[in-house]
Amino acid sequence: MRQIAVVGAGITGITTAYALNEKGYDVTVIDRQRYAAMETSFANGGQLSASNAEVWNSWSTVLKGIKWMFTPDAPLLMNPKPSWHKYSWMAEFLANIPNYTANTVETTRLAIQARQFMFDIAAREGIDFNLEKRGILHIYRDKEAQDHARMVSGLYAKGGLERREVTPSEIRAIEPTLHGQFYGGFYTESDSTGDIHKFTFGLAEVCRARGVRFVNEASVESVVHTGKGRDGTGVDITLTLAPDAEDAAPRREVLGFDAVVVCAGIGSRAIAAGLGDRVNIYPVKGYSITVNLDDERSQKSAPWVSLLDDKTKIVTSRLGKDRFRVAGTAEFNGENRDIRADRIRPLTDWVRKLFPGVSTEKVVPWAGLRPMMPDMMPRVAAGAKPGVFYNTGHGHLGWTLSCATAEIIAAKVADALPVEAPAPLLRMAAE
Repeated sequence: MRQIAVVGAGITGITTAYALNEKGYDVTVIDRQRYAAMETSFANGGQLSASNAEVWNSWSTVLKGIKWMFTPDAPLLMNPKPSWHKYSWMAEFLANIPNYTANTVETTRLAIQARQFMFDIAAREGIDFNLEKRGILHIYRDKEAQDHARMVSGLYAKGGLERREVTPSEIRAIEPTLHGQFYGGFYTESDSTGDIHKFTFGLAEVCRARGVRFVNEASVESVVHTGKGRDGTGVDITLTLAPDAEDAAPRREVLGFDAVVVCAGIGSRAIAAGLGDRVNIYPVKGYSITVNLDDERSQKSAPWVSLLDDKTKIVTSRLGKDRFRVAGTAEFNGENRDIRADRIRPLTDWVRKLFPGVSTEKVVPWAGLRPMMPDMMPRVAAGAKPGVFYNTGHGHLGWTLSCATAEIIAAKVADALPVEAPAPLLRMAAE
């Protein structure tokens, strides 16, 4: 049986491991954290949102970014400090503006496909992840924003998504707890929300029960293509493992596999470079707060319908009776995981203004690094060398797209490397 390594135990890594295991592969998941979903898949906005499939490659986004550059609490913030990686990434971002329409339509189609895969997996495996199928309501504060939303809805329709325009009074009816004045909105009934960490951790436990091996607290030092297999496949992965005792030193180990699927988030770029591939991921930091709804008034005052406020670029999800997730912002600041107070404050202030009955006494802040490709499309493809594959670079839509891209990459692996190794390869292994 083919042995496949999956590097990364976030949402894309775990869904990939599950899809490969379903096809009969011997799967090993490698991650530097002790548990699954402890980095970017820990506390995102929670939206499973085909209605947020619009890619960012547009001149309007660029102009807004320039306008916001020197405003600390702006939805998008870029550290102007020179960096070849950052500026080369942005040059490619601009070069993909002509692909805005095609990529938005394709992302919509992929998101709709992923939705059903996720629901099927959760039902089949009995995973509780605070799923709420109440739709997502986009709210707009002026005519210009609403007009743009109408144009985008036309693109979504081409990708197969149905959503309807709503008036201010309909917004109130859909989500009565919402305060404020709005020009209009769009409501996508088929979208939903859920806890990414609970789903990913739960699916990892399902994988473990099915025989998937996990090598945790293991930093990947290198992935080297060996080509030792008869069909030119084979990789060696060098790991530094956490010490197994308090006074022990870290251990170094080399593991061999028939193939590897790189799902390592922002770490995918360096791994790909070592394998001769270019996967130009840049880390785009996002922030969230989890508001603990400990009192009855807060629970009644927090929305159950998921929201996206277009002006502030803030999204919400209700995670059960006593948690309310609020997330937003995009920060171009390299591999920086600092949780900045001036980026968290707008999220808390937004809750106070739009949901004044919700207590923000107990708020848990978080930040994660989204792995963003310059064309805003995930890299779901084989590498240059046999047995090397990528499922990474999902940006702000990893939670939304992961179950579809996992199926796609598992199918590509199956086409290139049938589950059972060819007879000559089996004889070589036996020798």
